[in-house]
Amino acid sequence: MIEPGTYAFWRATLALCLGSFLVFANLYITQPLMPLFSARFGISALQATWSLSICTLSLGLSLLLYGPLSDALGRRKIMIVSLLGAVLVPFLIARVESYGALLGWRVVQGFFLGGLPAIAIAYLGDEFNRKALLMAVGFYISGNSLGGIGGRLAGGWLTDRVDWPFAFQALAAASLVAVVLFIWLLPPSRHFQPRPLRPATMLRDLGGHLRNPLLLAAYAVGGLNFFIFANQYSFITYVLSEAPYSLPPTWLGMLFLTYLSGTLGSALSGRVAQQLPQSLCMLLGILILMSGSLVTLIDSLPAIIGGLLINSFGFFFCHSMASSWINRHAQGARASASSLYLVFYYLGASAGGIYLNLFWLPWGWSGVVGGSLAVLMVTATLALWLYRQETSGEPVTL
Repeated sequence: MIEPGTYAFWRATLALCLGSFLVFANLYITQPLMPLFSARFGISALQATWSLSICTLSLGLSLLLYGPLSDALGRRKIMIVSLLGAVLVPFLIARVESYGALLGWRVVQGFFLGGLPAIAIAYLGDEFNRKALLMAVGFYISGNSLGGIGGRLAGGWLTDRVDWPFAFQALAAASLVAVVLFIWLLPPSRHFQPRPLRPATMLRDLGGHLRNPLLLAAYAVGGLNFFIFANQYSFITYVLSEAPYSLPPTWLGMLFLTYLSGTLGSALSGRVAQQLPQSLCMLLGILILMSGSLVTLIDSLPAIIGGLLINSFGFFFCHSMASSWINRHAQGARASASSLYLVFYYLGASAGGIYLNLFWLPWGWSGVVGGSLAVLMVTATLALWLYRQETSGEPVTL
């Protein structure tokens, strides 16, 4: 098994961070462009959020396929094929003339983008020992946040200077280079044990995970947190694109530099988990996310940015813990268990805009924050329940 700090550790971790970066850069490129889409295509704020939510929905559903496939066919080859597909589709998106066509290609892109997130944690679980796994997951989730920043920055900056189709083309070209590096860096699997590809077995594995109350609670924590976190950013772009802030796409893209605090939170999570139970680390991350949401209610740009920095730290701190917690507590078929966590995670992101829009329409940003806190109270309760179940030592069954 790969030990922390070794050459193999850094090579595999760098490869997965690079793959994670390009996945999330391509996923989130549309988020700072939503006000522009509203004006260009004559659509509402909720319809503009579909450019992200429909891609995350497709990504989430694809995980049901990729996880079981990788349990049978191997991790590395599926990650490579899916990454290649994900970075070729944007060249087609850049040629569309209608919003409906854009959404159609985003569905296809989301399907390919799901390959690496579905499998990466399982690959680490196969090849790394426990200490190395906790450290590597933190770095890998950091790649998620950096990719989200990079895609949003590129989308806003390039759109301001050329146009949004060029932004897709430029990011796709850079992503192709990253895929080549990924293929070169990622070591072959040495401890992977293939399982026969049997649909009945796949369904039984998924059903077993869904009957495990501990896994279900962790799935809900990840899904509901992302349900709130990802969609808060969609609505705050409308707040900041209007008076008194009136920020253009370039500056809206730079807003997502607040994800850098999430990179720090992910990287620190593994160290904190050496001292505290992972379930308490999840709770801590949620409480930080709640406090950041409250700070954004202060009516000034520095305060809003400060609140988003706090939000990002708390969210990614919790997400890193939940991801590795699932891998440690799944009873077999770990790729399927990790994939199911991400299904909840991305389905949450795809549905959160609809939920928060119910608060946005009558009450604006204060309504979005109120709706967010209601859901985060639920996830905080679930994290506390997980801690109590772990410390009680009593088995939990459905």
